[in-house]
Amino acid sequence: MTPAEASVQTRPDPPALAEASATWLLQRALHAGPRFTLALSGGATPRLLYEVLAQPPFKSAFPWHKTDIFWGDERCAPDDDALSNYAMARAALLDHVPIPPSHIHPAYVSGPPDAAAAAYAAALQRQYGGSVLHPTRDLFDVTLLGLGTDGHTASLFPGAPALEEHRAWVTAVTDHAPPRLTLTYGALAASTDIAFVVTGAEKSAMLHRLRRADPDLPAGRVTARCITIFADTAAMS
Repeated sequence: MTPAEASVQTRPDPPALAEASATWLLQRALHAGPRFTLALSGGATPRLLYEVLAQPPFKSAFPWHKTDIFWGDERCAPDDDALSNYAMARAALLDHVPIPPSHIHPAYVSGPPDAAAAAYAAALQRQYGGSVLHPTRDLFDVTLLGLGTDGHTASLFPGAPALEEHRAWVTAVTDHAPPRLTLTYGALAASTDIAFVVTGAEKSAMLHRLRRADPDLPAGRVTARCITIFADTAAMS
């Protein structure tokens, strides 16, 4: 499925959208198998979703005991740095819910970006149980993604070499500051569900291009078995 075939859920404002996307995510987790593998998004937009998940009724209803957390991208910054996607998710969500620490799999980015990308790919492969993605077995149950005002998603930026990486599961992005790691299109495609969460009028033009699966838009090239777009009224305007 491409974003042009995605289902779209619209809510009037970011708090209502966070509630709707949290409800959707809870249902996906409850109906998953014995393990639920979730790749989180960074940036400001998903923080409200994470804060909703950390509060009743989601805090107690979510099957944290069977959930494994990964990240779609990460900046090369200390894991307590304000730039760290891991630090944001920890402060907004993970420090407040009963998820086993061993189920949290941050990307360690203290070394050179290429080495960090290889290490994170190896961690994903250990979780998956192999180094080759099979069409009938997904890497993630759900991957959460955002949408930048330039059309990027994860750390797949316009014109970046990472857009043309077709073999690695994770690649380093060194043409942006700070350097970062990102899942590649192949790893993203190995998701049972992808959810884009998009808010704000400044995202409106890119959201309309996303919904056309514009191949010139990095986000428009994402594929998965199922894609859902959550957008507030401002982004849909």
